[in-house]
Amino acid sequence: MVANLNQNDAVAPAGGSPFRAGMMVLVALANPREKFWGAILSLTPEGLCLCGVELASFDDFVSLVKDGDPFSPSVVFLPMHRLERMERDPPDGGIPSLSQRFTSKTGLDPTTLLLSHSEANPQTLEEQK
Repeated sequence: MVANLNQNDAVAPAGGSPFRAGMMVLVALANPREKFWGAILSLTPEGLCLCGVELASFDDFVSLVKDGDPFSPSVVFLPMHRLERMERDPPDGGIPSLSQRFTSKTGLDPTTLLLSHSEANPQTLEEQK
């Protein structure tokens, strides 16, 4: 396996997770099959708390934010048994990441926007399930 790392990418300590709160990720889920893009709120053995949008709604979400319309990214708890794949949201060669596309179209940092939204709308773990 080959990974492209920038000097800005943090490498996890031995035995640690390369995924941390505030990191932008793409998540593929099983049963039902769904894909999400968003910022990690927390990652535990029980599951992943994420603030973001379904990948199919990404362009609509960008348009809402760009136009200054009200928007509501989801704050969700995804149980670990549904998590099929999670990957960081880096650029791939000449193809910009979703985060870079978001920033270029809106002028806003997606991590800051999503994390501030999740703090403005706190939910308990039970409400997220």
